[in-house]
Amino acid sequence: MLLNILYIIIGVALVLWGADRLTDGAVGLAAKMNIPQIVIGLTVVAMGTSMPEFFVSLVSAINGTPDLAVGNVVGSNIFNAMLIVGTAAVVAPMVISKSTVKKDIPFAVLASVLLFIFGIDNFISRFDAAILAVVFVVFMVYTVRTGIKGAAEAKQDSDSDASNAKKPLPIWKAILFVLVGLACLVFGSNLFVNAATEVATELGVSQAIIGLTIVAGGTSLPELATSVVAARKGESAIAMGNVIGSNVMNILMIIGITGVICPMQVNGITMIDLSVLLVSVVLLWLFSFTKYKVERWEGALLLTFFAGYMSWLIYCASLQS
Repeated sequence: MLLNILYIIIGVALVLWGADRLTDGAVGLAAKMNIPQIVIGLTVVAMGTSMPEFFVSLVSAINGTPDLAVGNVVGSNIFNAMLIVGTAAVVAPMVISKSTVKKDIPFAVLASVLLFIFGIDNFISRFDAAILAVVFVVFMVYTVRTGIKGAAEAKQDSDSDASNAKKPLPIWKAILFVLVGLACLVFGSNLFVNAATEVATELGVSQAIIGLTIVAGGTSLPELATSVVAARKGESAIAMGNVIGSNVMNILMIIGITGVICPMQVNGITMIDLSVLLVSVVLLWLFSFTKYKVERWEGALLLTFFAGYMSWLIYCASLQS
């Protein structure tokens, strides 16, 4: 038990340090390649920080624990929309671009709606998963095209503001920071999840609740650390892009690929869990429409809702034990 607690502390430390390096590297890449920060957040950062969820869910499904696999994704997305955005907004109000509100967040809403529909019968078939995978491909194609279209505008803006801009990192150092940051995030998260799951299992908690809480919290550490660090540094686009991209990839990529490989019978994830997932992303979308910014009080409200949901899960866990 004590050794697992030590692993948890080391994992958290690695995640925090890795998030700092990843943010610096991603911003440096965006500056060097004249790509809008939101595109970096939606692709490189989001995909990298979604790797812990992907590996945990894939291995869980293959090992015959689909409740843990789907609970990991559902819980992670709730953590992203409520805990991460809430915490980042409390640290510093998050400014969101109009294109993000009108085009990017709707993808996250669509992904949540699809998972809600497919989860009604508690079974993710290969056909269901294939639909999710196809929508994921559409999302990535759209994101890349948006990035190419916005590259020229980003270059003009960077040229006009060159005198006021900070000196970007050398390209080699930016790439190194991204790679080292991602490695620390994945390794630290895996260390945390493995240790925390063993502790939770010893306490007799069900796989679904472990996935929704301990595992989801552990695999969401990269998004939490990356978004809070980015918000503190004034890089709201990276922070919001990371959350939105991760939510989309968690459902479309992770459930899509995992479900195609191994169809999943999911009994422990309830309609309450799926409803909270859907409500969380819709709330984020609605808050974003108000002056295209998530204010501190809205972040505090998201944290309050998150605390209420966690309390409900803890209550359910107490009934099982």
